[in-house]
Amino acid sequence: MTTSDDALLPLDAVRPAASAKGAVVPAPELPVARVAVDNPLPHLDRPFDYLVPASMHESAQPGVRVRVRFAGKLVDGFLLERADESEHAGRLTPLERVVSPERVLTPEVAGLARAVADRYAGTLADVLRLAVPPRHARTETATRAAAASAEPPKAPSGPAERFTSPDLPSVPADRVRQPPTATAALPTETPTSEPPSPEAATPETPTPEAPAFPAPESESATPEEPRGATSGAAQQGGPPLSNASRQVGGPDLGASLQDGGSPGETVAARVGEGVPQGDGAGGVGGVQDGGLREGAVRGPGGAWGAYPMGASFLDALRHGRAPRAVWSALPGARGWAGPVAEAVRATLDGGRGALVVVPDGKDVALLDAELGRMLGAGRHVALTADLGPAERYRRWLAVLRGQVRAVVGTRAAMFAPVERLGLVAIWDDGDDLHAERLAPYPHAREVLGLRAHRTGAAMLIGAYARTAEATQLLASRWARPIVADRQTIRSLAPHVRPAGEDAELAKDQAARAARLPSVAWRALRQGLESGPVLVQVPRRGYLPALACRHCRAPARCSHPPTRTGFPASTGPAAHAGAAAYAGAPGGFVSQGQGVLGGPGGSGTAGSSVHDAAEGAAGVGEAMRLAVPGDAAYVGEGRTGAAYEGEGRAGAGDGLCRGPLALRGGHAAPYCRWCGRVDAAWKCEHCGSPRLRAVVVGARRTAEELGRAFPSVPVRTSGRDGVLASVPGSRALVVATPGAEPVAEGGYAAVVLLDGWALLGRADLRAGEEAVRRWMNAAALLRPRGELVVLADAGLPAVQALLRWDAVTHAERELAERVELGFPPAVRMATLTGTAAAVRQMVAEARLPADAQVLGPVPIDDSGQERAMIRVPRGSGAALAAALKGASGVRAARKTPDVVRVSVDPLDLI
Repeated sequence: MTTSDDALLPLDAVRPAASAKGAVVPAPELPVARVAVDNPLPHLDRPFDYLVPASMHESAQPGVRVRVRFAGKLVDGFLLERADESEHAGRLTPLERVVSPERVLTPEVAGLARAVADRYAGTLADVLRLAVPPRHARTETATRAAAASAEPPKAPSGPAERFTSPDLPSVPADRVRQPPTATAALPTETPTSEPPSPEAATPETPTPEAPAFPAPESESATPEEPRGATSGAAQQGGPPLSNASRQVGGPDLGASLQDGGSPGETVAARVGEGVPQGDGAGGVGGVQDGGLREGAVRGPGGAWGAYPMGASFLDALRHGRAPRAVWSALPGARGWAGPVAEAVRATLDGGRGALVVVPDGKDVALLDAELGRMLGAGRHVALTADLGPAERYRRWLAVLRGQVRAVVGTRAAMFAPVERLGLVAIWDDGDDLHAERLAPYPHAREVLGLRAHRTGAAMLIGAYARTAEATQLLASRWARPIVADRQTIRSLAPHVRPAGEDAELAKDQAARAARLPSVAWRALRQGLESGPVLVQVPRRGYLPALACRHCRAPARCSHPPTRTGFPASTGPAAHAGAAAYAGAPGGFVSQGQGVLGGPGGSGTAGSSVHDAAEGAAGVGEAMRLAVPGDAAYVGEGRTGAAYEGEGRAGAGDGLCRGPLALRGGHAAPYCRWCGRVDAAWKCEHCGSPRLRAVVVGARRTAEELGRAFPSVPVRTSGRDGVLASVPGSRALVVATPGAEPVAEGGYAAVVLLDGWALLGRADLRAGEEAVRRWMNAAALLRPRGELVVLADAGLPAVQALLRWDAVTHAERELAERVELGFPPAVRMATLTGTAAAVRQMVAEARLPADAQVLGPVPIDDSGQERAMIRVPRGSGAALAAALKGASGVRAARKTPDVVRVSVDPLDLI
């Protein structure tokens, strides 16, 4: 026992308190970080507060990637903003680390992502996965070091310091529009207020002009946004957002907020005003300073010289205004890339950035080359998926850091963080490639429309045809048309000749049943005398659908399933299945053996598939293939299902029952479901081993055209390889829709085969899609070139092609949808899942009072059902919120059955 003073001191006096050991020291300023956690659960779709340690005070800035501990796991996230205090009463968990000091999430993109998630009943985490590419650490470090070593570019301090082009006149500094200043950073919260009703408009507001055909009353364009939402145009790197400016929602394209405008203005008060007052935005064709005028100053020539409103549109872009236009491009092999590149250049000359979204890589290559020629090297970037992660991230960082302000890319580029965005453009908005395949399934046109509305940027929707959605924007006067006069259109439009006209049938009675009648044969022969000829085939492959030659019954696989839910057997049944898998006694039949009928059959695939093509005695007879109409043809969807009941599961006898197809002229038939060869096939109805073609693909068409024109080279463009361009020499080009290459100088003739395949699809957009695909191919023709379409001339889609009048067809289409209650006249959502899950979600969802539930109905034999919910356009936000809430309840319960929610999908029917 010692008597020292230390022995008498209390224990707490000789060592620090246990609570102080290892405590995290908070940041001296703004110690609370609001983080968007990468969590797809809808009931947790909100920002969470974390503590910012003092060691991360400098690096933890709004927009950076962070790692946080969430539900006991380390997950990724984005820091949205810093705050002084948190509403959470307990102790905050500190940030684990800042992944990178790069501020990859700009305030504008964060607000856009929140708006997109709210419009499509999705989560912010799902949208941010689409908006921000994965980090490539080596590329990020290398580009940052290179930027630090190089002399930094001089930042523009005023409107006079901007990119200029020597080909265009300079713009006075006072005419260039400046972006709105921001005082805070990233938006984080979902709005709780509903959009005001149209009756709330002020009496002084001028009444919009009535459209030429019915239009929705309360919502005149695409997605809704509460009027208290901010413009979302805060510059990257600005100070954090205040709480008042964090209200974000999906904007209604019919309401165009202007600089200095009141956030409480309603849709009815703003739609139809023409062009908003002030410097803010301009509508094409309006009478205010921001719009296009018929008598505006025109530049000398140029790609827009053929359009009465073209020069005014460029003038508005060049002077910093924000026109919104739906552009109908001219045919005659003039191309669309030139006018789009001129619009981008005009936007850059006005001191702002531009973003262009196109359907596929072929279109990106065309516009990339045109922008490189017009803008010069280093002033734009192209973003595509085939670049690879490193190169794509390097280009994306160049856009993020403001080194490049012009971007062209596919749908993933719609979220590109372009600095001072002044123009968003989309080409061929009717192409289904613009629809995202990942949740929450946004469409590029809607996202760009939201972005243009939030930032006050101009928007250009261009195509040869016109969609009902673009027509809806014109009907609401949110956008204005850019169309050439009829005299110019007639001088460039192709000379269309539908097959099956009375005069042609009188000359060739067999033309009614021929796949390639004499009128098409003459067009091919005459066109090849002066250049290349394009043949469009709706389906890829060789012979994707077969039938019995004797009774016309669909040919189906007679093998057992490749695998069942029971353990593998070693008894006689297993050996019988193996023998059936082997097919003929000789086992598998290789492509060189070519016996279609198996034992007892005769003839090769090249001689027995078609009834009238045997021997190729004459070109006219050799091209008369089997008529799909007499082979129990029902209709083909996008997957190529050509038979009634093809989508059904196997029959009760336990066999595969998948549709048979051919890969080549000397190949045995194979099953498109299980992939096995069925060389010993016999018809289960009549016992015949002979097959015939029901659906003819592009490769079979190219093969037969090569036989008919032996001295002419045949080029194919489709899934196996897409050609961007072909030379102007004589050649036969066989392409599927969307893969048509551009010919040097234009095609001499175009033949559109199998029109019934496009028009007969069970799809709400079948007619609109047929017009779009036909016009895209016809626009590659030389002026007044010969075009043959194999479809009835009395159909509305064929009449639109004959007159080259997609506008009237789109207006009629929209009027019919308004009358019948189909999008875009209404907002519609689909719920897909198991029968019990769909019915339970419909019953529990707090749908708007004006919602109509259609179904659910079975979609296949696997137990999947689909229900459709329809509401007026003004209730679109309430519907999305109700479906998201119902999904959150199911996620919180950990319900095993997943219900897919899709708002305004393309494939409704």
